[in-house]
Amino acid sequence: MPPFDYTLLLTGRYHDMLVAGLWLSLQLLAAAFVLALPIAIAVALLRLSPLPWLQRIGFTYVEVIRNIPLLAHMLFWYFGAPELLPVALKEWLYAGNIEAVSAVIALALYSAAYMAEDIRSGIRSIPAVQFEAGRALGFSFLATMRRVVLPQALRVTVPPLISQTLNLWKNTSIATVIGVAELMYQAGQVESASFRSFESFAFASAAYLSVSLFITGLAAWYQHRFPVRVA
Repeated sequence: MPPFDYTLLLTGRYHDMLVAGLWLSLQLLAAAFVLALPIAIAVALLRLSPLPWLQRIGFTYVEVIRNIPLLAHMLFWYFGAPELLPVALKEWLYAGNIEAVSAVIALALYSAAYMAEDIRSGIRSIPAVQFEAGRALGFSFLATMRRVVLPQALRVTVPPLISQTLNLWKNTSIATVIGVAELMYQAGQVESASFRSFESFAFASAAYLSVSLFITGLAAWYQHRFPVRVA
C-alpha cells in the first residue's frame, strides 16, 4: 500500500478542489438554515393556531415532509419541480446553478419540518400565563407570540435546533446525487482522478467532523453564556 500522501491535501489542484467543495457545503448549510428557520417558526405557529384548518395545514406539512426521504426530496426539486414552471423561468434556472438551488430548497424544507416540532415544543414549554398576559394587554395572537412567547421559546429550543443544524450539515452530502460540487462530490472527483481514495475521503471525513465539533462547541458556549431562564 502506498504511503499516505499529505501533499495531495495541502497543495495543488486536488487540494483546491476539496477546499472548493468544503466551501460550497458550508454555503449550502448557511443558505438552507437561513431559509429553514423562518419556515419552521411559521409552521410551528400554524400547528398552535386557534383555527383548526391552520393546524391541519401545519400538521400536513410536517407529516408529509418528514415521511419522505431527503433523497427523494432532492431528486424531486431537481428533476421534477422545474418541469412545472413556465418555460422562460425554467430556462433561466437551467442557465444558472440549478443544482445548488434545488439542494438548498430541499434541505431547507426538509429541515424546517423537524425544526418546527422542536420550536412547537419550546413554545408549549412557556407557561400559559405568559400568553394570557399578552392577550390581556390587547395583543393579537401573532403579536403575543412575537413579543412575548417566541423570544423565550427560541432560547429554550437552542439545544434541539443545534442538533438539527448538525443533521443539516451532514445532510448537505446528499446533494452530491444531483451533481452539486460540494465536499463529497469533490472527494469523489479527486479519488477518480488520483486513485487516492484514503486521502480524499479522509479530508472529507475530517472536514465534516471539524465543522460538527465547531457547531457543538459554539452551542456549548452559547448555553453557558446565555443560560435558559423561563419565567
